[in-house]
Parts: sequence; structure tokens; C-alpha cells
Amino acid sequence: MLEAFKGERRRGPTAALARQGLLVVGSFVLLLYAIEILNTLMLHSLNGIFGLRPRTPGGLLDILTFPLLHANLAHLLSNTLPLFIFGFLVFLSGLRVFVTALASSWLGSGVVVWLIGGFNVTVGASGLVFGLFAFLLVRGFFNRNWGQILLSVVLFLAYGGILFGVLPTMAGYVSWQAHLGGAAGGVLAALMLRPRRPRPAPSGAAVT
Repeated sequence: MLEAFKGERRRGPTAALARQGLLVVGSFVLLLYAIEILNTLMLHSLNGIFGLRPRTPGGLLDILTFPLLHANLAHLLSNTLPLFIFGFLVFLSGLRVFVTALASSWLGSGVVVWLIGGFNVTVGASGLVFGLFAFLLVRGFFNRNWGQILLSVVLFLAYGGILFGVLPTMAGYVSWQAHLGGAAGGVLAALMLRPRRPRPAPSGAAVT
């Protein structure tokens, strides 16, 4: 009885965190769809206003808005499933981890596009997808957590092909710069969130 009760207590926080993750990540995805519906009704004129314009003073503010916009519904649909899956998996480590990984991916994607992006206006959440994916791939190695490393292997086998999107070989309007910056932001977030090792006591110092 006691062991069963302890098991329920361990499962309780995980289940609550999973519910919160579904709510938070699901709400963010729904927000993207609400913005896309509005943008469609406005003939996607929001893209020209809030899309990221590289190397312009106003483009610095666009870093805050460009992942919320998409070229069309098909563009948003292509980002929806990986964004939801990766976001939910990151959220299982806690709200702070999720916010840190998302913000770092968002900022990294935007900064790289602003610095080296093409001449087109850039929109889309794919930089966030790449950032969250990169975070999930590397955090286990920083944390020395075998469970997280196993998850990263499974995710790499399932989605590893998308990593080619960080290479400057993608033709057309696909922003490899956003992918590269997002992935770099995800790795940076994993580095920032890694456990801090206690410093060894100086030789001869008393330890209490």
C-alpha cells in the first residue's frame, strides 16, 4: 500500500506537468492559427508589416513578431506537428525550461536572419521548431542524463532529416538562416540550463 501511494505521488507531478504542457503548447499553436486566419483575411498584409526585414533598424523589432506569421496556411500546417511535439517534450522538463528554450530559439533565429538573411521578408515558426529540436538533441549530453540521451536518439532517427534545413542549400523562399539561428539558440539554451557542478574545495580547506 505504501509503495503504491509513493508511486502515485511520483506520477502526480508528471501528469500535472503533461496537462500544463498540452495547455500551454496547444494554446500557442492555436494563437498561430488565429493570427493566420486574421492575416489571410487581410490578404497577408501583416507579413509586410511585422515580417523580419534583414539589416534594417525596424527589423530589430520584427524579431519579436516574425515567428507568429506565416506565408500561408500550408506553411503553418508544415510547422504545426513538429512544433507541438517538440514543445510538449521540452515542457515536460518544466515551464522555466520551456520558456528558456523557446526564447533562446526565437532570439537566435531572429538575430541570424537579421544579420545574414536574404532580401525577402522572413516569416514563420520553423526557427522555433529547429531550436526546440536542437535543444532536445543535445540537452541529455550536457545533463549526462541517459533517459534524455535515449530520447534524443529516437528523435534523431525520426526527424533527423530536417537538420539539412540549416544548410545554405535550400532553394526558394526557405530561410535556412532562421533554421540555423534557431538551432544555435536551442543548443545555447541547453548549455545555459545544464546542471552546475559543485566546485572542488581548495586543497587543505576545511569542509563542513
